[in-house]
Amino acid sequence: MSIILDKVSYVYGRKTAYEKQALRNISLKIEDGEFIGLIGHTGSGKSTLIQHLNGLLQADSGGIYYNGRDIYETDYDKKELRSKVGLVFQYPEHQLFETTVFEDVCFGPRNLGLSKKETELRAFGVLRSVGLPEECWYQSPFTLSGGQKRRAAIAGVLAMKPEVLILDEPTAGLDPKGRDEILEQVASMHRELHMTVILVSHSMEDVARYVNRLIVMNQGSILLDGRPGEVFQYYRELEAVGLAAPQVTYLMHELQQRGIPVDTGVTTLEEAKESILQAFSGRTRSR
Repeated sequence: MSIILDKVSYVYGRKTAYEKQALRNISLKIEDGEFIGLIGHTGSGKSTLIQHLNGLLQADSGGIYYNGRDIYETDYDKKELRSKVGLVFQYPEHQLFETTVFEDVCFGPRNLGLSKKETELRAFGVLRSVGLPEECWYQSPFTLSGGQKRRAAIAGVLAMKPEVLILDEPTAGLDPKGRDEILEQVASMHRELHMTVILVSHSMEDVARYVNRLIVMNQGSILLDGRPGEVFQYYRELEAVGLAAPQVTYLMHELQQRGIPVDTGVTTLEEAKESILQAFSGRTRSR
């Protein structure tokens, strides 16, 4: 399975005073099972790009292919596409609407034509998998905390059994504990369900810790694409477009400039600790 974008471009407000080029000739291949971080400053095209992946927006030019099929073919089933490529919006209120959380999670499977029993079994399963306490299941989704609403929104998408899960800023507005819980849950689902995950985020520390591929967008184009350790080597280029590398990247480069042979490609504190200990251990042995 894969998603291929071939020279995709998109313009908001075409032929109006508010015309804005949001995507510029994007060519990209997303492989099955990848955990991808998508970053860029506000207005870089991140949200526009992900809304093309399940057909919410249609490109002005270029093509998009899901598992080898052109999603713009006249007979292509967009409803099925959206069940396979699930999108969790930045603001969960935009996709929570039923009277209870449980009913909200049941909505998607029910629309797929599943029986009442199978629909409810799916709902029970995904609500447990996202770690939402049972006492919340029969409450209105609008009475939940920010983190609980996000879990409910993720559960509603997971109930469709998607092959690709896209999360648009899933930790926005959460406290550090809530942020870590959501990201750990997403990482766990990626490991256990073997699904493709695309995480849109502003936090370099978050993407450095979790993803195995990082795509950086700027002014509607892809600026960098590679493993996090590779991408963060270009921290000067990231700074030039209003971004920054994780703090650990700056620390390791500073240590290297001072003659300490550390690995500047590490991306987490754990990796940095190991590299620093190894560097100083080598120094001690050489003496």
